[in-house]
Amino acid sequence: MQNRSIQLLVFIALLALTPWAGATSVYSALAQLEDIVADDERRQASYDAGEERIRFCGYCHGRDGNSKRDYIPNLAAQHPLYLFEQFEKFGSGAREDYVMSQLAKTLTVEERINIAVYYSEQKAQPRPGADPRLAGKGGQFYDQRCAACHGQTAEGFRDMPRLAGQPAEYVTLALKRFQGMDPTKHRSPMIGISAVLSETDIQALAAYLQGL
Repeated sequence: MQNRSIQLLVFIALLALTPWAGATSVYSALAQLEDIVADDERRQASYDAGEERIRFCGYCHGRDGNSKRDYIPNLAAQHPLYLFEQFEKFGSGAREDYVMSQLAKTLTVEERINIAVYYSEQKAQPRPGADPRLAGKGGQFYDQRCAACHGQTAEGFRDMPRLAGQPAEYVTLALKRFQGMDPTKHRSPMIGISAVLSETDIQALAAYLQGL
């Protein structure tokens, strides 16, 4: 319990240092989310409320959180803190997407929490069809470069996203987006990590992650 509390405090501190974070709202929202996740009855109530609110989300991300389009990420089984953080980024403009930026601004803090809880409890489905040899190379590369942050099975952890089962097309687009970011304007560690990836590296990683 003590370790969990320390991890939450560290996560909150990191959020507070970012330019898009409004201190009061972020602190209170994260504390509320943490309390909800730790309480079975409140988590179920939040889940039920989220299920009623994800009608629009489901058109792209799937009602069960498994994307209906290969260029859109799965939300199933992501950590709720990570999902909530993405809502905050889209809402503040720190992360940009035409649809998500508009949608995030229409959601209350409570709705963001409820949607995050709902999708975090869905089951992610792997996507078959990747070239086994390419995926094998991607697995070796992942173990060397990615597992330390995203987990041995790419399951993610708190503010580190789950990559397992993500569509290969989405992974490819995401890595290339990081490669195109200006490090003087963005502070993601993925900018430096993606900079050294070749086209073959990206294809291999995408093939591997899609099948997990």
